[in-house]
Amino acid sequence: MTCFENTLEAEYLRDFLKRLPDFEDINAEERAMDFAAALPRVTPALGFLLDWPSPERAARLLIDRHDEINGDHFEFLVPAAEALSERHPLAATLALRAMIGFTLSMARSKRYGYAAQHLVECAALASRIEEYGTCEPHAAYVARLKQEHGRKTGFWGMTYG
Repeated sequence: MTCFENTLEAEYLRDFLKRLPDFEDINAEERAMDFAAALPRVTPALGFLLDWPSPERAARLLIDRHDEINGDHFEFLVPAAEALSERHPLAATLALRAMIGFTLSMARSKRYGYAAQHLVECAALASRIEEYGTCEPHAAYVARLKQEHGRKTGFWGMTYG
């Protein structure tokens, strides 16, 4: 288990679980999921949960810790949004919003095209989100983006409005 905890490599966890007696592996797997979800950095935990795969846990991580997501980690967030969009549209939306927020806040104009596409994807997902919880509904999110980043015409010119 120590190798897994040090690396978050799914193969180490699989090897460890194979050596455990029946039913002990279930508890050990749960402890491993809890360990990953409690890590200080969200993106490595997200990568592991998607790789395992545990989409429900990955979705819960994104929802519970959305304020901690570093939107610069598109290598984790793009696959997360893709993997979660069908069954967990709010979690997928939060992954996309993290990348949009990073792009606009840091004025990464070379990423505006991607961010605009992410915003379009968020609009498509919005119709399938039944409960936003503590997260902003899509219309409020877009209004806030326009208020905070309205002058970034390069970005807005690539979106639907």
